[in-house]
Amino acid sequence: MAEPEVGVVVLTQGTRPDDLRHGIASVQAQLGVATDIVVVGNGWDPATAEPSLPDGVHTLHLEENIGIPAGRNAGVPLVRGDILLFLDDDAFIPSNTFLTDAIALLERDPSVGMIQPRLMDPTGKESPRRWIPRIRKGDPAQPSAVFSVLEAVIVMPRAVFDAAGGWAAPFFYAHEGIDLAWKVWDQGLRTWYAGDLVANHPAVSPTRHSEYYRLNARNRVWLARRNLPAVLVPLYVGSWTGIQLLRWFRKPAVLKAWFGGWVEGWRSDPGERRPLRWSTVWRMTRAGRPPVV
Repeated sequence: MAEPEVGVVVLTQGTRPDDLRHGIASVQAQLGVATDIVVVGNGWDPATAEPSLPDGVHTLHLEENIGIPAGRNAGVPLVRGDILLFLDDDAFIPSNTFLTDAIALLERDPSVGMIQPRLMDPTGKESPRRWIPRIRKGDPAQPSAVFSVLEAVIVMPRAVFDAAGGWAAPFFYAHEGIDLAWKVWDQGLRTWYAGDLVANHPAVSPTRHSEYYRLNARNRVWLARRNLPAVLVPLYVGSWTGIQLLRWFRKPAVLKAWFGGWVEGWRSDPGERRPLRWSTVWRMTRAGRPPVV
């Protein structure tokens, strides 16, 4: 029997050369699968890497940084395989059966359309609670259906990715994992947090990105405008506005940046609108997360 083929998209700006090679090596060490890897340079040419990348790894040079979701999208047509793995350049896979285990999960449960593994800091540093993408965090090793993902390491069937229209390219950074997760649910499938599968990623703060607060707010509004039935748009945006006011009411500079993005989210184009079906809203609600929080 032929080995399953996995198309692997690794996104980088060329600023972590050692981590990039470590991640690629962890993919090439996978057993029982054939991997087709492309390294997408977002504003950097991977062909100029020193030392050069391993033989057989494709490269794509994007002359400017077009953002994380658009950069990932650009790599997908360049790799073969019915399964896709998206890997950040500071992430790696510690087990050489990770991909065969993920594929077995997809085959065992055809209702799963996207997998986020449990992410752990390789140095033993405590993992942020936000890495468990559910309201009731519980045991990090416990699998469950979820409604968003941390995008650093994602496995999914190519057919599901294509039907979803890919990552939300206009977002640039932040919340594209919610957008894609919702589109998976709208295909009658589930997004799955596989707490029993482990990938490694450094425990870093998202606020290290200079425009985090603005993009966080803008993309929350865009998320609603792109995906929700019209009546739910103000409910979703309103609930998240209240959450941010409670979270940051003592940080006026943060709120100023956040509300600047909030206004931008209403005034600017979020891209294609594909509202969730009401049957999807009901399925998500029954599964524990109505799309208003």
